[in-house]
Amino acid sequence: MERKNKIRIIALFALVTLLLSLAACAQPATEEPEIEQPSEEQAEPAEPSEEEEEVELRIAVGARFDDLSPLRGGGHSAFWLSMWWASPMYYDSDGQLHPYVFNEWEANDDFTVWTFKIDPKAVFSDGSPITAGDVKATWDLSAVPTTKHQRVGLFFTGVEGYDAVINSEAMQMSGIAAVDDNTIEVTLTAPDPVFYKRMATNLIPPVKASQAVGPDGKEVFEWWRPENGVVVSGPFMPVSMDLDKSEAVFVKNPNFWMGEPKIDKVTLIAVEDAQTAITLFQSGELDAMNEIFTPTLVEEMGEEFVSGPMIPRGHQFWLDGSKEPTNDINVRKALIMSVDPDMVFEAAFPNGPGQSVTQLLVAVEGVDPEYVWYVPDAGAAQDALAASSYENAENLPKLYFVGISQASHELAAQYIAEVWRQTLGIEEVEMKAAFDEYSGPDQDRVQIFRDDAGARFPDPVVYLMGTIHSSSGPAQRKMGGYNNPEVDRLLEEAATKGADDPDRIALAQQAHELFLEDYMFVPYYFQNMPRYAMPWVTNWSKNSDWQVVEPWNVVIEPH
Repeated sequence: MERKNKIRIIALFALVTLLLSLAACAQPATEEPEIEQPSEEQAEPAEPSEEEEEVELRIAVGARFDDLSPLRGGGHSAFWLSMWWASPMYYDSDGQLHPYVFNEWEANDDFTVWTFKIDPKAVFSDGSPITAGDVKATWDLSAVPTTKHQRVGLFFTGVEGYDAVINSEAMQMSGIAAVDDNTIEVTLTAPDPVFYKRMATNLIPPVKASQAVGPDGKEVFEWWRPENGVVVSGPFMPVSMDLDKSEAVFVKNPNFWMGEPKIDKVTLIAVEDAQTAITLFQSGELDAMNEIFTPTLVEEMGEEFVSGPMIPRGHQFWLDGSKEPTNDINVRKALIMSVDPDMVFEAAFPNGPGQSVTQLLVAVEGVDPEYVWYVPDAGAAQDALAASSYENAENLPKLYFVGISQASHELAAQYIAEVWRQTLGIEEVEMKAAFDEYSGPDQDRVQIFRDDAGARFPDPVVYLMGTIHSSSGPAQRKMGGYNNPEVDRLLEEAATKGADDPDRIALAQQAHELFLEDYMFVPYYFQNMPRYAMPWVTNWSKNSDWQVVEPWNVVIEPH
């Protein structure tokens, strides 16, 4: 408002001056027009207002990046895809679904065919429309193995022809068709009542097919760089990328159809060290970051920096049921029952964020707060170890942790190891960040894998299918091929039920409780979705995909 008033004053003064000059020309030369001279204050050039200054959002990426393709499905830079790519739909921080590129969707009666409509207003940054052909080409390209999309199976497993593409037997999924320029149809091999929810992600944003897909059906090398003329669909578009320095700059997309962005420029820059990032935040040189973990983060940055809603994602210390000694359920019981999850969480995050829990499910419908899996009990843990095939700690092989990649994770693992030493007499424990940090045979002896798991959107069946079903990554790679046929059966039946069907939740609860009785993980903590942004960054929230919700509405307040 202040800037507008200044502009009006300057314009009015110029108009008055012009009119008086014209009047002077019309008068006899002997007459001098009486022109009021501006005061000294008026004569000085007006200072630029806050609104006239370029508003920049400065984002720290927690690792170096040299690939900004929107089709990788992961990596630190993928946290920020919503800044320059529009997703088919999107979730807000409360898990509510919103239209975006797609403004309509529906299924046939048995949930095997899904139809999506493209918003007629949806365009790329050059003003050309986003078409169904672009959507199909993007999704096919995501499944082509050479694209190296890390999470493509989360979205297209079950689509007709997906297996053929992922196995390099075809270049296109037969189950995806562009019916017309504004309509895409997806045919599934089995009913999936929540397939539409899977599409609400920035990890498969429609790209311009003519730029990204080569004559061989594979991804064009670095088509996504500004010097290659890339057009994007999100609120900002790239103008420079220095990937040797891991820096990228974006400005407003003039053709963004959801509303003009409130900020002028977005800058990404790699800041790998957490303490360096904290220093830059405290000095006002950074505005936001994708993730940052330190045990003292709350004290250093304040509660608002880490505040945010709980999301369906947790970190666990998974136990490998195929390795000695965790192939013995009584050893697993001893390791688990000796540990108090509240104390593990407090050791790692004495002031938050997040929360400790003893169940696997969180932030989804169907969580039973009254269900008790186990109560920490040193005596019961000692009895379980005595009942195992190893009988005592002296007979146990050395225990190896992996995934201890952050200071907080290390504190949690060290606390667990100390509890085991004091309660069970276990002395031989080693922990490292990654498998390749172990030498030779020790890589194959790792029994304890700290990692996160969960769901992109709040659905208990999706959460458990991706976590404890025998086909899931955690089951196969972190729990050593965990396979409980009854757990699988319950989840597979639940997956055929509609999103609002109470049986969907009841069956998921049964599967969850059966899994817990197999004692396959030491509970650690469940995440909230931290802001990781300074107080002057307003209208700022993120969803379970860690994507910024409505980045076009983000505001940088004067500070």
